[in-house]
Amino acid sequence: MKISVITVVFNGEKTIRETIESVLSQDYAAVEYIVVDGSSTDGTQNIVKSFGDRITKFVSEKDKGIYDAMNKGIQLATGDVVGLLNADDLFASRAVLSEVAAAFQNSEVDAVYGDLRYFDGTPDRVTRSWRAGTYRSGLFLWGWMPPHPTFFIRRHWYQNFGGFRLDMGTSADYELMLRMIHKFNANLTYVQKVLVFMRTGGVSNLSVKNRLYANQNDRRAWNVNQIKPFPMTTMLKPFRKILQFIH
Repeated sequence: MKISVITVVFNGEKTIRETIESVLSQDYAAVEYIVVDGSSTDGTQNIVKSFGDRITKFVSEKDKGIYDAMNKGIQLATGDVVGLLNADDLFASRAVLSEVAAAFQNSEVDAVYGDLRYFDGTPDRVTRSWRAGTYRSGLFLWGWMPPHPTFFIRRHWYQNFGGFRLDMGTSADYELMLRMIHKFNANLTYVQKVLVFMRTGGVSNLSVKNRLYANQNDRRAWNVNQIKPFPMTTMLKPFRKILQFIH
């Protein structure tokens, strides 16, 4: 089974090397690694090129934002399974892709996810822990979602049901998983381990204003999929983030 890992980046010279190394150091051999750069103006491109053919595909061109770049990577992917690792994130261990591949050995599994740990500076400086828990049908109605950086899905799901919607703003990942899991019933497997370390500072959480804007887009995610949520569904989603600090 081949796994395609996609990293999108723009002016990420401070972190991109560490991200690339966390992918290339995986103990799973059948990996296609794709880096999509938004025509960076710092040293990002030189760092990526320094890895030579260890990176399977490298594209550098202007895009319409992070989700457009992700869609480009998905279109380039040829693996059986696709995962995304952003340019300032890290796989939690060398065995992450082996554990993901093992979960996909069950032919009935459509998608795999795990836990996420937020860090500030270095991975040992933990600021939040996202313990996703096992999915049960209908959990999206209660504000649940899997951590998108840990989300792997068979490539044919993108071919059948589409990629990221560019009109959804910072909720594009939420809308995609809502569509794949809640609407089209992807069969999930939960790997009960931290799969990804994520640096703090996500765009949707930088301010109260941004969080309110993201909440509006969360509501739109239900509308565009013609699904009616509970009245409190989208308010429960940010509430769950508070629990991550308690962990």
